[in-house]
Amino acid sequence: MSKNKAISSSELATLWMTYQQKTMTQRILEYFIAQSEDEFAKDILQDTHSKVVGYIEQIKLILTEEGAVIPVGFTEEDVYSGVPKLYDNNFDIMFLRLLKEISMGLHSLHIGMSHRKDIVLFYKELTAFTQSVYDRCLDYLQERDVLPSPPSVTMPKIVEFAKGSSYMSGFNLLSGKRALNTVELSHIYFGIESNVFGMQLMTGFAQVANEPEVKKYFIKGKELAKKIVTDYTQVLLQSDIQPPSTWDAKATDSKVPPFSDKLMMYCVSLFCSFSLGSNALGTAFSLRSDLPLMLIGTAKDILTYGQEGGKIMAKNGWLEQPPSMEDRNKLIK
Repeated sequence: MSKNKAISSSELATLWMTYQQKTMTQRILEYFIAQSEDEFAKDILQDTHSKVVGYIEQIKLILTEEGAVIPVGFTEEDVYSGVPKLYDNNFDIMFLRLLKEISMGLHSLHIGMSHRKDIVLFYKELTAFTQSVYDRCLDYLQERDVLPSPPSVTMPKIVEFAKGSSYMSGFNLLSGKRALNTVELSHIYFGIESNVFGMQLMTGFAQVANEPEVKKYFIKGKELAKKIVTDYTQVLLQSDIQPPSTWDAKATDSKVPPFSDKLMMYCVSLFCSFSLGSNALGTAFSLRSDLPLMLIGTAKDILTYGQEGGKIMAKNGWLEQPPSMEDRNKLIK
């Protein structure tokens, strides 16, 4: 480490964000491992937990060598043992799969934000590990037939080009809306899939939250996810496309919290950030004019919801601040 140049502000930021996410994952996995009733699922969870702990230690080592304080992240105090199951079987692997989807995007982004070779290598290893866990989760869920597949489509036989402006029209009452193309469908379908999961996640969190304000926030999140599913499903039905069926894994009737309100709030904040990114991609690649407007409206709702969550976290002392640049005006004074 002594031969490496000092880490940059961007590299410090990525390590800090990764530490927050990985310590949250570590605590969630500890709960799911203790609750798991399937040996194959438990094997995936335990292997992932062991690797995640190792990567957390690597981040600690880098920060220590640089003379930086170790973030608090999430500790043993944020997960409670010996409590009833909050979610049905298969939910643990569905949850882990979604976490790995988020991680794959973050690690790829962080590689591009890093210059120091050891940190670039760290994120490359993390990316490969994350992809392998995602594959195991996908195989597990598909083998049990609990993960709905996107709709099939007739394979194209010729190459076509859009003619005129009608292809991008979405509001012509006389001709109606054209059928979705596969690019648009993929983003709409993924939005439904992730928000169906979000509804179940929020339902469980709302049942066990300690603070009334936090409970109310999770209920609001469940209703927002339900609205997004309803709006997106309507778009599919307009093109005679069958929407995905609800996954069988759902929240139980437990009211005993397995996690701290702090951890659950951060988890929801992470998912909100992921949803905003997905909506941005959907907006950019949708050519039918009504779809970007719908996606922008959804993104605005998610952003407002996420900001409200940030205020709740700050109010309760749960919002750990990222490292800051020097305040030169303050130093001068």
